[in-house]
Amino acid sequence: MTDTAPPAASAIPLSLFAFAIFYGGMVCIAGVLGNKQVALGPLAVEAGIFAFLLLVVTSSAVAELHGRAAANRLVLIGFVPLIASLLLSLLVLQIPASKDMDPARLSAFETVMGGTPRIWLGGILAYGTSQLLNVTIFSRLKGREGSSLLWLRAAIASVLSQIVDTLIFITVAFYGVFPIAELMLGQMLAKVVLSIVLVPFLILLLVGIGRRLDRRPA
Repeated sequence: MTDTAPPAASAIPLSLFAFAIFYGGMVCIAGVLGNKQVALGPLAVEAGIFAFLLLVVTSSAVAELHGRAAANRLVLIGFVPLIASLLLSLLVLQIPASKDMDPARLSAFETVMGGTPRIWLGGILAYGTSQLLNVTIFSRLKGREGSSLLWLRAAIASVLSQIVDTLIFITVAFYGVFPIAELMLGQMLAKVVLSIVLVPFLILLLVGIGRRLDRRPA
């Protein structure tokens, strides 16, 4: 009787592996960066937008290289580091600080890492909805245009998904706390401008890196 060898595991493309690690890191750091408001000329925007734009570009690059299903799985798996980092932050905030820790440093840490349940819920809902929407729009445009106009498809998907992201997050996090119309319009304008300026370059860069990685042995 001959032994039957187990089937070989299917290899994960190197670009998908690398982009998944990068994506997870951006999911975790986006909320931390969002604690700073940055001035870009006349525009004011929370700095987490830079990480979120990289999330948008990465999911679009995965959709371009490996298909819509793979990109959607990437977004859904992104909930794991997002929620795990949130729970870990809550745990660390509840553990008493060392008596040797500088009070000013402790206060700064608690300010940056703390948040209200509405802000956390808004971030989770906005992340999932906007990222899945981005993949959907990007993939449908690719279905109509083929592999051409990569930069334009990515920019359109980013603009629309970032508008939805802003609508969901600000409404859930701040509605009823203070008037949100001016904040919402300002954030939308800033995110649209950044999507138009940065996303075309970034998507070409990431897709180029991905294709280069997949030509090399893992």
